[in-house]
Amino acid sequence: MDVSELVKTECKMPDSRYAGLWDSIVVDISIKNRLLRSAALSFRLRADLPFEVTALHGLTILYGPPGTGKTTLARGLAHQLAPLTTQRSARLIEINPHGLMSAEHGQSQRRVTELLTDYVPSLVDDGIPTVVLLDEVESMVVARSQASLAANPADVHRATDAVLTAIDSNASSLPHLVFVATTNFTGAIDEAFLSRADVAICVPTPDAAGALAILKTTLNAMSESFAPLAKLAQNPALKQVASALAGMDGRRIRKTISEAMLGRIETVIEPGVLTIDDLLSAAQLVKQSAHITQSNLGGRNGAH
Repeated sequence: MDVSELVKTECKMPDSRYAGLWDSIVVDISIKNRLLRSAALSFRLRADLPFEVTALHGLTILYGPPGTGKTTLARGLAHQLAPLTTQRSARLIEINPHGLMSAEHGQSQRRVTELLTDYVPSLVDDGIPTVVLLDEVESMVVARSQASLAANPADVHRATDAVLTAIDSNASSLPHLVFVATTNFTGAIDEAFLSRADVAICVPTPDAAGALAILKTTLNAMSESFAPLAKLAQNPALKQVASALAGMDGRRIRKTISEAMLGRIETVIEPGVLTIDDLLSAAQLVKQSAHITQSNLGGRNGAH
């Protein structure tokens, strides 16, 4: 396999396709500020100071439950960074980590090394500040202490070692490059990788206020096609729906609206006639569905 095929995205910012991603995720503003500032500071310090002084690897980890917006924030980061750089430009490179792993002996290590120490550096040799997104990074830096004997433990070790070597090498030689890794399972990630993170940021599920903001944003966006939904977004009773959905992930909260539209043939035919009662009923279904899913996962994986 040509490792260039493992690069899902390579584009310069600002880019209109990415302009709305950052604002689309509803999280505490401190989370966005910490992510943005940590990347900007990494570029600033590593450009002027040696690694021996800063100890910065240019690695940020975003962790938390699925559906909370980690990947979207990481994709939107480069767009937000662009106006803060001296070039007024930044780059996003998105890697497909799953394609790096191979059942063929020694291939995972070779691919990781070729991709992260040869190919990616060749893409950023123009000095433009670059964000490299490693989504679901647990697939490429498996905790070596937990490597399954059903797999090839030696290959797992070698692939993880190759990632660590690349992170170390790029920390010094490519100060204009930062890695942002996302994960739902920090316990599955090798400790040596975690220890190299300059910043680890938890992206939690929304509270009631966050759920309300997501519901309002989604209803207002839908009102461009179904005008009455704009009025529903301003209904004070929407807070009851949000309270019922507190603790659900952002994807489930957004889908509560389409779930509510499924409740009656009238709202299927004309979504604009959706009511608060429709949304309250749907919120209960969404919560029940989430509980059943979690129970089934617990039964397969054991209690945590």
